[in-house]
Amino acid sequence: MKHYIMIIACCLFNITYGQNCNYKLSGNVRDFHDGSAITGATIYIETLDRYTTSNIEGNYTIENLCKGLLILEVSHLGCETKRIEVQINGDTQYEINMEHHIEELNEVKIDASGNPKLTKTSQETQLKTKTLERFSAFSLGDALKQVSGVSSINTGNTIVKPVINGLHSSRIVVMTNNVRLQDQEWGIEHAPNIDLNSAGHINVIKGANALAYGGDAIGGVIVLKPKTISLKDSLYGKTILGAQSNGSGYNVSSSLTKSWKKGWYATGQGSYKRFGDFETPDYYLTNTGMNSKGLSLNTGFETFEKGFNIFYSYLNNEIGILRASHIGSVEDLVNAINSQEPFVKDDFSYDINAPRQEVTHQIIKADFYKRFKKFGRLEVQYDFQNNQRFEYDVRVGDDRDKPALDLTLKTHTIKSDLKIDSKTNAIYKFGVNASLQNNFANPDTGVRRLIPDYDKYDFGIYAVSDFKLGDNTNLDVGLRYDFNRIDAKKFYRTSRWEERGYDEDFADIVIDDLGTQLLTNPVLTYHNVSASAGITHQFNAHNSVIFNYGLSNRAPNPSELFSDGLHHSAARIELGDLRIKQETSNRIGASYLFKNEKLSLNLESFLNHINDYIFIKPTGTELTIRGAFPVWDYVQTDALLYGLDVSANYKFNKQWFLNNKTAFIKGRDLTEKEALIDIPAFKTVNSIGYSNKKWLNFNAELQSELVLEQNAFPDNNFEVFIPTTEELVLLDISSPPPTYHLVHFESDITVKLSKKTDLNIGLNITNIFNTSYREYLNRLRYFADDLGRNFMLQLKLNY
Repeated sequence: MKHYIMIIACCLFNITYGQNCNYKLSGNVRDFHDGSAITGATIYIETLDRYTTSNIEGNYTIENLCKGLLILEVSHLGCETKRIEVQINGDTQYEINMEHHIEELNEVKIDASGNPKLTKTSQETQLKTKTLERFSAFSLGDALKQVSGVSSINTGNTIVKPVINGLHSSRIVVMTNNVRLQDQEWGIEHAPNIDLNSAGHINVIKGANALAYGGDAIGGVIVLKPKTISLKDSLYGKTILGAQSNGSGYNVSSSLTKSWKKGWYATGQGSYKRFGDFETPDYYLTNTGMNSKGLSLNTGFETFEKGFNIFYSYLNNEIGILRASHIGSVEDLVNAINSQEPFVKDDFSYDINAPRQEVTHQIIKADFYKRFKKFGRLEVQYDFQNNQRFEYDVRVGDDRDKPALDLTLKTHTIKSDLKIDSKTNAIYKFGVNASLQNNFANPDTGVRRLIPDYDKYDFGIYAVSDFKLGDNTNLDVGLRYDFNRIDAKKFYRTSRWEERGYDEDFADIVIDDLGTQLLTNPVLTYHNVSASAGITHQFNAHNSVIFNYGLSNRAPNPSELFSDGLHHSAARIELGDLRIKQETSNRIGASYLFKNEKLSLNLESFLNHINDYIFIKPTGTELTIRGAFPVWDYVQTDALLYGLDVSANYKFNKQWFLNNKTAFIKGRDLTEKEALIDIPAFKTVNSIGYSNKKWLNFNAELQSELVLEQNAFPDNNFEVFIPTTEELVLLDISSPPPTYHLVHFESDITVKLSKKTDLNIGLNITNIFNTSYREYLNRLRYFADDLGRNFMLQLKLNY
């Protein structure tokens, strides 16, 4: 037996001794996107428990290796750690590629003021997650007013459209999760269909310098991105509960994210908001409630080199419109303007009756990206949007529950973007997009269709370059071309057709003559060229400047071209014009930024000259079977807008600070030599704040909001005949309301419940002194005051 054991032992010794363990693994460690050598990378051989490092040229060598599988873990400061498997069958060469610019995964830059940016030379501001969470119960437009130079044009307090430097609607591009929002944005009472709770942060880019998002963003771009997902084995979430006194409202939002270290992730988010009638200091605003439901699902795979994402969102908003704003004739409008209170003042209710809106918006998106070594990143995306809009008027009989406006907008978009970043001093971006849009206006409403059926075709291509001119200077240049075509089918009353002179200019588009009506087929094509250039220079650690120029062309939207009839939610007759041409904007921006330990100051000035500026203005009245209504016509002029936005913060010490946000803007009609309509008034917000981390991370801030009377406005008043009194009466729809001053308060504390769970408790009070006021850019200012005092309590649980 001993002999057998000795023989086996000798055989095993000979096999082991005979194995060749003199193989060598060598190569170099290089930057993935520019091929430069990475010095001092740590290479841990997991299977042998040995270490080595790359030398100054990025080379490494591992000797005395046997045949078999090696597992390497490679790490370096500023790089994402990589785990690599290498099969050794002899001397082996292996190049290790790491990304030494891992911060660019989020494609966000940091400007001289310390704010994250999507662009380098634009006037840009970011709203972070903490700010957005404070507005969980409110709208996108409400949150964006935290940015100096951004205001809103409202229909009541629940339909809030953002206004950037005096421009809104189709002049602002809204991007949500890299999808351009298509939701009938032409309507002044159509708010963006966005659930604010689905966004992790928002970047506001003023002007048309962000060509990658569109060439028609004369006003600017609003970019909403989901919260960054931590790629590690984790499960985490957040729940926000809120309640408020004004409107007896309540809201809930909750999200849950599961992520895996290998790159997989899945996120679900849902929200619900319910409000009843809101209240002024003196009375309830009857039929101003809101019911909102939102859902978003996001899943995919993400590594530095490749990944994909699948996204779905659903939002349904049911919004009541002030009952007193429903007028039956121009006489009702005169009486409403001359009255200090609305004609309809009922007790509080959660009921939402006509007039009201019901809007459902859905988005489906799928995208894929891949990075190529020593080249760049390619992304391909498809998205589909479905927007269903119902607007209900006060009707009787069998039509009581039938919408007066029933629009379905479907949009298919495919796009591709290429980023070439293999050189550290120059980055090039190229992109192409194409979309097909179909609008269906249901004829079964029993009301003349305001917007016709149409197909819209869009194609765009762009190129943007970012050059680094030394350590302190960056230069951006870009060029974009867009093609737009609208193919519509529209009925015109023969009398309207002849009244507007279309029988002479557009006789060739009539495809059927029905006597009192004409069926037409307008096919309109637009070619738009946009360009941008910008430079930023940092003089030292405290001072920097930005200068930029943007050329932008915007094709007219369907409302500006085709509107023809009574817009019930606006209580006016709106008339488009087939002759309207595209707008051309030339915008110059200049910014100065200063920052030290105590003071940060940002001054942003702009000058925007717009040829063929499109706007809607009152021109008279028209008699219908329901009575006389104001007529508003879309017209064009040459316009000039200019202004200054100020943001300042001063820290007395680690606990006390002062803030100021001021916006000044003027708009001139250069043709008529008068002020433009609907330009925001001068506004300044000053606040003093206190924070103390020892007091459960206590924060408190007292705000003073001062809005001056808008003294620069066009006089569009006109006289109307009142049948009941047989008199001519002045209809004053131009005069702005007086100056107002509001005081607000906000505070919060954070309680640590466990190692991974904390509870934030916030108390906010708006309009502390219950001041009565009316806002110039609120379309319902003719009928009622704005909101009174409001107490808001919010609980936020992170887990």
